[in-house]
Amino acid sequence: MIKIGMIIGERYEILEKIGTGGMSDVYKAKCHKLNRFVAVKVLKQEFSENANFVSKFRIEAQAAAGLSHPNIVNVYDVGEENGIYYIVMELVEGITLKKYIEKKARLSVKEAISITIPICMGIEAAHNNHIIHRDIKPQNIIISKDGKVKVTDFGIAKAATSNTITSNVMGSVHYTSPEQARGGFSDAKSDIYSLGITLFEMLTGRVAFNGETTVAIAIKHIQDDMPSPRDYVAEIPLSIEQIVHKCCQKSPDRRYQTMSELINDLKKSLLNPDDDFVKVTHPDEEAATQAITDQDLAAIKKQRQLRTDMLDASEETDSFEHDDDEYEYEEDEHDDYDGEYYDEDEDYNPKMEKVTTVLAIIAAVLIGCVVLFVAGQAFGLFQFNLFGERTPEDEIEAEMEYVEMIAVMGMREDDAKRALISLGLTPEIETAESADFESGTVIRASFREGEMVAVGSNVILTVSIGTEGVTVPHLVNKTIEEAITELNRVGFTYSRSDDYDDHIASGNVFKQSPEANTKAAPGAMINLWVSLGPEEKRIAIPYLIGLTEEEAIITLREAGLKEGSITETTNENESLIGLVCYQSYSGGILVEAGTVVDLQISTGVAGAYYYYIDSISGPSFDEDPEFKPGSTVRMIILADDGTQLQDIETTSFPVQVSFSNIKSPYGKILLRYINQIDAFTINHEDGTVETIEGRIESKEITRLIDFIQQ
Repeated sequence: MIKIGMIIGERYEILEKIGTGGMSDVYKAKCHKLNRFVAVKVLKQEFSENANFVSKFRIEAQAAAGLSHPNIVNVYDVGEENGIYYIVMELVEGITLKKYIEKKARLSVKEAISITIPICMGIEAAHNNHIIHRDIKPQNIIISKDGKVKVTDFGIAKAATSNTITSNVMGSVHYTSPEQARGGFSDAKSDIYSLGITLFEMLTGRVAFNGETTVAIAIKHIQDDMPSPRDYVAEIPLSIEQIVHKCCQKSPDRRYQTMSELINDLKKSLLNPDDDFVKVTHPDEEAATQAITDQDLAAIKKQRQLRTDMLDASEETDSFEHDDDEYEYEEDEHDDYDGEYYDEDEDYNPKMEKVTTVLAIIAAVLIGCVVLFVAGQAFGLFQFNLFGERTPEDEIEAEMEYVEMIAVMGMREDDAKRALISLGLTPEIETAESADFESGTVIRASFREGEMVAVGSNVILTVSIGTEGVTVPHLVNKTIEEAITELNRVGFTYSRSDDYDDHIASGNVFKQSPEANTKAAPGAMINLWVSLGPEEKRIAIPYLIGLTEEEAIITLREAGLKEGSITETTNENESLIGLVCYQSYSGGILVEAGTVVDLQISTGVAGAYYYYIDSISGPSFDEDPEFKPGSTVRMIILADDGTQLQDIETTSFPVQVSFSNIKSPYGKILLRYINQIDAFTINHEDGTVETIEGRIESKEITRLIDFIQQ
C-alpha cells in the first residue's frame, strides 16, 4: 500500500496524492537520481491482482515509454514493488480538458481548433509508432499552466480494452467508436472517431450521445445519427460542422484515414471557416456504378448456372403453373363472350369448393395473427421480435464471452483467486466460521461448478476462518481516525477508498467489508469506504435560443437558475429577430443551482462597420519565455467572420497596422514562429551532470482583439 514519504524503485519518493481514477491513483513524487519531480500512477488493487491485465499493461506501457513528443505525457519508467504496479510519467501541472470545458461551459471555435491540432499531432506521433490509444477523451487530455496540450494514458488504454473491464470503470462509453462498442477490431480510425466526439464536446459543452445506461449510450453510437454541433451553437462555421461529422462517421472507411488529413482540414478551417472544402463520402455515393472485376464476373456466371440447374429440376412444377395460367385465360374468354349462353355450373366441383374455403379461412387466420403481432410490438405488448430479428441489445449480449465455473470448494484462498482471475473472473472475499473447513480454505462460491458465467463477473468466495474468528467492530459513521484506532485495537489491518455519500458526514466511514459483527481471521484486512460528503447536485442548462425574453426568463427560473444581463445585439439569423440569440452557458451543461445566465436578444442582421488601428508588439516573456527577438514571425490578423485582414512575415516589432470597413466587431491576431532551443547541462549537488538535448518547437500565440465601430 502506498504511503506518503515512502520510496519505491529505490529512487521515487512519494510526496502527495494528486489524483484518482477508475483504475489507478496518481501521486506527485521526486526522482532522487535525476533530481526532478514526476507523476507516479499506481494501479489499484483489483487490477494489480489480475495477472492477465498486469502482463498486457506492462507490455503496452513499455511500448508507450518509447514515445517522445511535445504533445504526449511521456512515460519514463514502469515497475513493480511488493505487489504495487506503477508507471512513472512526466509531471504536468494543469487541468484536464474535461475540467477546462466544465469551467468555461464551452470553448470558442478558434480555441477548440487550437487545442485539437496539438492533440492530433500527439496522437499522430503514436500512430506512426504503431500505437493506438483506444481511449481518447477529455479526461485523458491535460492543458498545462503554460497552455501546452498533452495526451496521456497511452498504453494503459490498450491494456484495459484488451481485458474485460466494466464501462463504469473505464468511463469512456461517451467517446467510444461504433466498432469498439460492438467489441470489434479498432485501429487509428477509432481514435479519430473519439477525437471527433471530444471536439463536439469542446464546441457545444455537451457529449454527443447520452443515456441512462452504458449499454444505451453504446447503442446510440452504433445506430443513431450524429447530432450537428450547429443545432446547439448556431455560430459554428460550416467547415467545423463537416469536420466533426467526417470524424464521427459510423463506418471507419468514411472517416479521415490519418491524423495528418484531419490536421490539414483543421488548419484550412482557421483561415476559411465557411468554405465547403471537407470531402465526406455519403452512403448514396457508394451505390454508384462500379467496374466489375474478373472475380465478380466469374461469381455471376456461377450463380447463373446454379439458377439454370434449379429451373431444370423444377420443370414439372413450372408446366403445371403454366397450365393454370392458360386455364384462367380461357375462362376470361368465356366471361367476355356475348353470343351463346354460358352455363357456369358445367365446371362446378363441390370438393374443390370445400378445399378453397378451408384454405381461405387458414389464410385469414394467418393474416390476423400477423396483424396482431405487428400491432402488439408497436404498442410494446410483446417483448420479442417478429421474424426473429436481432436488436442491438441482442448483438451486445451475443458478443459477451462466457466461461465455465470451476470447483473451488476446499481450495486455499490464494489458489482459488488465481484460478478465477486466469478465467477472467473477479474474486471477492467474505469470511465465515467453520469447524469443517481449515482456516483459509474456500467453503462455497456464489456460482455453482459447471455454471456458465460472463467474463468479468464478480464471484463471491466464502472463506473459512476456522473456529477462532475475531468479531469485526461496527465502524460505520465513525471518523476514519476512530475506525483505524478500533481496528488496531483488535489486530486488523485496513484499506481505504473515498467516495461521495449523501447521508454520512465527510471524513466518516459509510461502508465496511466485512460487515460489523461478522467474524474474520486474526489480522485480516477490513475494507473501509470514507465519505467525501454529498456529491454536488447540478442542474442542466435549458436551451433558450429562439425563445422570447419572457419565455427564457420563466424557463430559467423554473429550472432553479437566474437570469443575468439581458442585452441587445445583431445576429445574422433573420429568424431570431426579437428572440434570444445567445446564452452564456450552452444548453445541456450541468451547473450549480442559482447559476446566473446572461442573454442576448437579436435586433437583426448587422449593418455596422468597424476599424482597427494599433501597434502590434512581438511575443512577450509571459506569452513565451523562450522567444528570441529577431526570429521570423508570421503575423495573421483575422476578423471573426473569417475575413483575413493581413498575413505577413516580420523579424522586427512593433508593427503598425490600420484597417477599416470591417464587418465584424471582433477578431484575433495569430503569431506563428519556430523556437530553436539550445542544449544545456544541469550540474546536480551529488556531482552528476544531466544534459538536456536541444529541440525545435513550433509556437502559435493567439490574441483576441476588439474593433471600433466607424
